[in-house]
Amino acid sequence: MSSDLLCGTHAAPVVTQLRRHAPLVHCITNDVVQNFTANVLLALGASPAMVVDADEAAQFATIADALLINLGTLTRPQQQAMRAAIDSARAAGKPWTLDPVAVGALTLRTGFAHEILAHRPAAIRANASEILALAGGSGGGRGVDATASAHQACEAAALLARRSGAVVAVTGEVDYITDGERTLAVEGGTAMLTRVVGTGCALSAVVAACCALPGDRLENVATACWLMKRAGEQALAVSSGPGSFAPALLDCLHAQAFGGQHAAH
Repeated sequence: MSSDLLCGTHAAPVVTQLRRHAPLVHCITNDVVQNFTANVLLALGASPAMVVDADEAAQFATIADALLINLGTLTRPQQQAMRAAIDSARAAGKPWTLDPVAVGALTLRTGFAHEILAHRPAAIRANASEILALAGGSGGGRGVDATASAHQACEAAALLARRSGAVVAVTGEVDYITDGERTLAVEGGTAMLTRVVGTGCALSAVVAACCALPGDRLENVATACWLMKRAGEQALAVSSGPGSFAPALLDCLHAQAFGGQHAAH
């Protein structure tokens, strides 16, 4: 599959819209990453909220600008809150994003992910193994880690986009973002992003925020990926390991959104 490369020139208008709209993102996400996810959204000027009770989740999904559903620490009670939030978000015309963590490797989340796919997510952000599993293949990831490359999942991502109606972002050394007809590629980043817990889950929250913006959803989602990769590169240059990389990543994301010494040109 051919793809066009997203560059900073194309991303800049989306970053401006993200800062201007400051979307409120309802995150039903996994227990491991809530704090980091909230801080990433705040660094970019968005607003996070973690509302997990089923009744409150249904109410809040109509208030928020976007909803994130992350299956990282999925439980059966949590499924109820997710279903309620998705139904309310759809009824209110609010976009929701799916992060199908470890789908294909574990049965509860795999079945649930296929169930909620019928509810038309605006976007799906996942690694290659998760995308392959969602598209009907074997997937076969090693827990949350992919055992396939993003490039190997490109055709499956396009198929999944056409079936679900979602913009699908398959992330890896190169990120590929597709609506089933068009595909954008985002290069760069750093392997250090895989050495800090929650960067992928936080990226999915940024994808959700960008889905709430006006304009071309494909470019909006690709810009979310671009932001994380550029900030990762910049954070690597000013850190000495994962312990200093995580706060540097927040600083560099903030610089991307609001300008500063680490902002890309």
